[in-house]
Amino acid sequence: MPPDAPPEPPPTVAPDGPSARRARRAAERFPSSPHRPGSSLNGVLWTSVALVVALLAVAALRPAQLSAAADAAMNWVTATSGWSLLLIPLSLIVLLLVLACTRFGTIRLGPDDSRPEYPTYAWIAMLLGAVMGIGLITYGVAEPVSHLVDPPHDLAEPGSQDAVVDALRFTFLDWGVHAWAVFATFGLAIGYSTHRLGNKGLVSPILRPLIGRHADGVVGKAVDVLVILSTLFGTTTSLGLGAAQISQGLSQITGVDLTAVSVQITVIALLTVLFTASAMSGIGRGIRYLSQATMAIAAALLLFVLITGPTSWLINVFLRSLGGYAGGFLEISLMLPTDGEELTWMRGWTYFMMAWWISWGAFVGIFLARISRGRTIRQFVLVVLGIPSLIFSAWFTVFGGAAMFMDLERGAAIGEAAAKDVNTAFFGLLDQLPLTPLTSVVAVALVVLYFITGADSNTYVLSVISSDGRMAPSRRVMGMWGLLTGATAAVLLYAGGLEALQTAVMLSAAPFIFVILALAVCLVMLLRRDPLITGEPVPPPVR
Repeated sequence: MPPDAPPEPPPTVAPDGPSARRARRAAERFPSSPHRPGSSLNGVLWTSVALVVALLAVAALRPAQLSAAADAAMNWVTATSGWSLLLIPLSLIVLLLVLACTRFGTIRLGPDDSRPEYPTYAWIAMLLGAVMGIGLITYGVAEPVSHLVDPPHDLAEPGSQDAVVDALRFTFLDWGVHAWAVFATFGLAIGYSTHRLGNKGLVSPILRPLIGRHADGVVGKAVDVLVILSTLFGTTTSLGLGAAQISQGLSQITGVDLTAVSVQITVIALLTVLFTASAMSGIGRGIRYLSQATMAIAAALLLFVLITGPTSWLINVFLRSLGGYAGGFLEISLMLPTDGEELTWMRGWTYFMMAWWISWGAFVGIFLARISRGRTIRQFVLVVLGIPSLIFSAWFTVFGGAAMFMDLERGAAIGEAAAKDVNTAFFGLLDQLPLTPLTSVVAVALVVLYFITGADSNTYVLSVISSDGRMAPSRRVMGMWGLLTGATAAVLLYAGGLEALQTAVMLSAAPFIFVILALAVCLVMLLRRDPLITGEPVPPPVR
């Protein structure tokens, strides 16, 4: 041995002693596949790209035929298994609370001696930034005010005070705890797998308790391809909505009708260049600074509407609606359609929203896992389920509540306009408040920033998954996914507008339901074998 070589470390356990046998048993329970860079890169990447390109070609060349087939498929899925879109998120809520309130809650997302990388306030701000986006602009006003005009399940008279409360209760259902239960399940499973077990940042390794070695083979790669497709269609829906909002805002500012699909596609093309460049610049630069800017502008706009709107009325209706939501939580969580008319309503709202969250699950989950190392399961579950749900409820109450007040007290007819085109609702509210030209410009700027931050985060996550879980994917791969993301949003808008985007989300989420169920089962199996529960030593991860 050369004199400057480090000495070999002594063995920590006897080859055949009881400690070695316990370590081997623990290693068998917590296998970590060797990280072979590029071992599944070509298969997962090019299969995903081929499927996306084939779909885009069909959508561009045969939009009518594809739309008809997709509509038929969506009708069948929602009629036969739409109930699962409500039952599964509710079951995940129960599972997460059980994990948080039992001894499993003390397990950390990392080694036992690990501690959070970020202070709690910064962690909460980042997890809010993961999902706060275009949807809050598009539906922040449109959903509550639409429910005022057409109350959910005919529970109240249209335009009544009871309809106001029900409008917010069912909006809380669509954007609250149910959505964050999906995100928390993915984030918890991926965080546990990567930080504590040393696996790659993919969904497939978590499924080893159910499918064994197949998680590293064709089945695992198929799961990762499905994750990519579901994530792509979930996020491109947001981009399509963002393009529509930007064109609507520009129409409001300039007085010229710029809402044509051709204008929206042009907007997507221009912003695709920006968000692809932002993603390629890295998390530490583009995504970080843009996220901070969007959060600050969103908070300022929220305070402006709260102060210049009916402040006391909004506070009262928020507390009443929140109480009604909590009191009737189980009832509205299982309120399924009883006839064709209710089924149609559910497809446009609750079923679509739940499918959207499922399709976003892996995208948000990977981000949550990355920022939550060192947190206990109890901290993770209680904060992720509670804080964002409360803040989102306040957002919808301020913007949607203000619009409902304008309709009830001033006859603004924002709800009637939203029933024809949801993109008009947000700017319709701003038109009823002071400083409309300024706030319209701010709203358009906010949508642009949301567009870029959401799309570049999506580009990064898609690149990580298609690069075998490597957290520093190549710029070439990120550039390719950036272009495909923009192209997908543009083609879907061309093929059928908002309805095509919603259909793509629901169809991509349908097979992903089985993945999230398997993920929840495997998470429980892994946690039951955790060394903190069994008392066995934690094996070192194989990197």
